[in-house]
Amino acid sequence: MSQFQQLVFSGVQPTGNLHLGNYLGAIDRFVALQSSYDCIFCVVDLHAITVPQDPAVLKASTREVAATFIACGIDPQKNIVFTQSQVPEHTELAWVFNCVARMGWLSRMTQFKEKAGKDRENASVGLFAYPTLMAADILVYRATHVPVGDDQKQHLELARDIAQKFNHDFASSIAAIGQDALFPLPNPLIQGPATRVMSLRDGQKKMSKSDPSDFSRINLSDDSDAMVQKIKKAKTDPYSLPSEIEGLIGRPEAENLVSIYAALSRQSKELVLRDFGGSNFSHFKNALAELCVSKLSPIGAEMRRVLGDVNYIDSILRAGSDRARIRAGSTMAMVKDVVGFLR
Repeated sequence: MSQFQQLVFSGVQPTGNLHLGNYLGAIDRFVALQSSYDCIFCVVDLHAITVPQDPAVLKASTREVAATFIACGIDPQKNIVFTQSQVPEHTELAWVFNCVARMGWLSRMTQFKEKAGKDRENASVGLFAYPTLMAADILVYRATHVPVGDDQKQHLELARDIAQKFNHDFASSIAAIGQDALFPLPNPLIQGPATRVMSLRDGQKKMSKSDPSDFSRINLSDDSDAMVQKIKKAKTDPYSLPSEIEGLIGRPEAENLVSIYAALSRQSKELVLRDFGGSNFSHFKNALAELCVSKLSPIGAEMRRVLGDVNYIDSILRAGSDRARIRAGSTMAMVKDVVGFLR
């Protein structure tokens, strides 16, 4: 579908306590993408309320994500940076997609099963249906590429299925407005040595703010001393670092720390092991702690500076929302014509 101009869309939930996993798995990649793509970055606060939220905390967390975008190097003048709830076309298209998507598709979403757990009957409809909102987030801008982690690939596949079914179901109406297809089939952008950062306490669990141990993660707001302590206490095994990448098989904690070093230093894991193979973990942890401090401390300081000016953050989000609505409104005008709504 070459008719679509290349566009990257991605969103981050305002759930508070952004950590190293959010940075390496998402935000750092956003910064790199802005040099080669037209980019739209969204604080997806509508997704956040699929589970209970304190309204005051949600507002603060929304601003924190925006401040993190800016502190990490995303340019809100070059790119569109905005808040999802301020662009009502997202929910408008999500309803249309609710009528296109099939119950069976949503029932197979593994994240719903994990988040709802055994108490599925008490899960919100929003938690069940949020993949259709995610599809609307992407497709209301007719985005062609989405940077995703492994845990979001299934949702992007659903977005592609919804786009394809919409294009098929309304093919004659779409042709009547002079288009071959209304929506592209967005492609995933999965890259880098640390797209999935694991817990510092358990190399088989994803790094998460919901982990009860603060030592399981490095928060972007941590000071230098906290980062050093967390790296030094990170779980390892009794063996030295291998010199070849095959030596990391079956050693999840070692692989996680090597992956973090590789991502922060913008090297391959092979190069990291070439430099540190045969070293004990105390030596490697010292180097990793120093690297974390040098890379993340400036981001934390800039986050705090930006968060000190709420009016500045809000003005950026309002301006971004205005720009986003122009694009989203254009798509929704076509959708309404194609579906048969009056406007």
